[in-house]
Amino acid sequence: MAAKKAKHMTVKEIKEIVSRLTLQEKAYLTTGVGSWETAEFPKKGVPKEWMCDGPHGLRKQANDVHADINDSIDAVSLPAECAIAASWDRELIYEAAKALGKEAQANDVQMVLGPGVNMKRSPLCGRNFEYMSEDPYLAGELGAAYVNGLQSTGVSACVKHFFANSQETDRFTSSSEMDETTERQIYLPAFETVVRKAHPGSIMAAYNKVNGTYMTENKKYLTDILRKEWGFDGMVVSDWGATHNRPGAIEAGCDLTMWQQHETDKDIIKAVKSGKLAESRLDEACVNILRHVFKTLEKHKDVKVDLAENHEIARKLFESSIVLLKNDGNILPLSKKKKVLILGDFAKNPRYQGGGSSHVSTSRATNVVDATKDMPNVSYKQGYGPGPKAIALTDPKFWTTRITPSDYKPDKKLIADAVKAAKQADVVVIFAGLPEALESEGADRVDMRMPDSHNALIEEVAKVNKNVVVVLQNGAPVEMPWIDDVKGILETYLGGEASGEAVRDVLFGDVNPSGRLPETFPFILEDNPSYLFYFGCDDVVKYSEGEFIGYRYYTTKMMPVLFPFGYGLSYTKFDYSDLQINAKGFIGDEKTGGITVSVKVTNTGKKAGREVVQLYIGVNKCALQRPIRELKGFAKTKLLAPGESEVLTFELTSRDFAHWNEEAHAYVHYTGEYEIQIARNAEEIELAAPVDIEGAYPRKTVNNNNPEIN
Repeated sequence: MAAKKAKHMTVKEIKEIVSRLTLQEKAYLTTGVGSWETAEFPKKGVPKEWMCDGPHGLRKQANDVHADINDSIDAVSLPAECAIAASWDRELIYEAAKALGKEAQANDVQMVLGPGVNMKRSPLCGRNFEYMSEDPYLAGELGAAYVNGLQSTGVSACVKHFFANSQETDRFTSSSEMDETTERQIYLPAFETVVRKAHPGSIMAAYNKVNGTYMTENKKYLTDILRKEWGFDGMVVSDWGATHNRPGAIEAGCDLTMWQQHETDKDIIKAVKSGKLAESRLDEACVNILRHVFKTLEKHKDVKVDLAENHEIARKLFESSIVLLKNDGNILPLSKKKKVLILGDFAKNPRYQGGGSSHVSTSRATNVVDATKDMPNVSYKQGYGPGPKAIALTDPKFWTTRITPSDYKPDKKLIADAVKAAKQADVVVIFAGLPEALESEGADRVDMRMPDSHNALIEEVAKVNKNVVVVLQNGAPVEMPWIDDVKGILETYLGGEASGEAVRDVLFGDVNPSGRLPETFPFILEDNPSYLFYFGCDDVVKYSEGEFIGYRYYTTKMMPVLFPFGYGLSYTKFDYSDLQINAKGFIGDEKTGGITVSVKVTNTGKKAGREVVQLYIGVNKCALQRPIRELKGFAKTKLLAPGESEVLTFELTSRDFAHWNEEAHAYVHYTGEYEIQIARNAEEIELAAPVDIEGAYPRKTVNNNNPEIN
């Protein structure tokens, strides 16, 4: 049944509607009806809206949440956030989110829960596949592109999970504890960027506490920062089941509690009558909810969606997201004339999406085995079995059963069969990674290992064939004990329903890979800066590493990593030249200060391709110890033919050079020696130019390259 289009309503008209509601009706309006709808009062002019899970596809579940979580309508499964972030492509992400918005419109959905822009603090987070990056600039820019694309269709985005929701362990009760600098440098900026650049219709308050207070009751962040400082004017909704005190949540700025909690309506009524909750604040929450409802219904369109067309959009985005990590001897792209053996159950039954609340039901998922069935020189063997299945979130066993990589036992017969076939092949392509049971909403990983069965297959095949390529399907970094024994590695993350043909085309050279890692791959888990503090103790999680997460830590400490942030290879070569820097005014002037940077990129290889150019601000000397470099710009070239060039331009603002100061409670400039760095990744700087800043804090500077020298 099509949604009824609503007329445009002014804030004044909405306030008049709220003024006619009884206290009981106001309380009723501030929580859901069932799992997915807002309350309605038709006789008083209050319509309802429907919301559903995203973020990488429409998970519209017509039944109550207690039904099978995978029981949802047929929809397109886009690449997961871990994959789309690897594209570093604002335009393609915009188009994919726009396609998602059209599907939502066609299915009478007014709000999609996503995107997720939480920081990837540790590789262990079970929900890393649903987040974009360890870097707030990258996550914010790509998150804004997603929201702008989705909301261009009239459907509201719900940006999540605000904020410091960095782990699944004790996610309902734990307190993320950090200083103000860490908040402002790392965990808040991505949300701020999305709010300022994309104006999302909704923000989701997370389950966790921050510094001892549940986010749904945290006025400092929901009202003082989100609304008053950043100018957010949408609806704040709780994560499903995250509200513990509805009057306290409304007072703090959480407008809508999901899912349905009408048994606590009496608490709101009592709080208003006793004077503990001002009715004017309850009215504000009702106005915020109805503004959101009327705005989305006003923009409702009766549209029809071609799912096959959206499949191609998913494919194009995924092709731009695949990361070439290793290519010794130019083993890739593969020649179609060579005998190629494909191994691994993932090749036939790919892991192409996240699990839990983001699971999308699709009838169009492809796999590499089917995609290569017409290629006479390509054959397939299973190599390992599927292993233990993921336990559904709705199954009570989920919370008491932990599946580990060791539970995936190598099958000697399948490995022997694979080894025998590998001896006859010119090249072996092994599909491996992380099954859904090892990374999931609700549970963190126990380590960075892949299943024993996957590692055993790679190790045994590499003993008999030196031309091995590994294709990874995973939502977060993995250890690679076999890395020196294989010649090629493709990181495909979770690529959505078009995985089969997209990976085939990259393997055989019809598509040149152009993805770049949105996170660091450490050698081992113990190298991660949050390793000692990640899970916390007694529901307290101290963010003791501060702002030194991800590449900020590894580059400043000069610690070797398996693959650095921003890393990715190509089937061609690119040269950078002609770095131009033009100052627009005093860098400390927030209104006029800034720098325009341009650089020329030339394809000097033999194949057409796209390059991702990364701009970092390097810190050589500064009045405080801080990360040695931070990403402040990026751009992806068009498809450049051999010999073709493109000039990319970046705009740096005063804020890009600033750092949070806890005395001033503001971003300030510190005197120091800085660099504008044009890089291939966080460790490979190609061009650089110095920038000296005279800041408001000209105290004794610290040499960032040698902290002992002051």
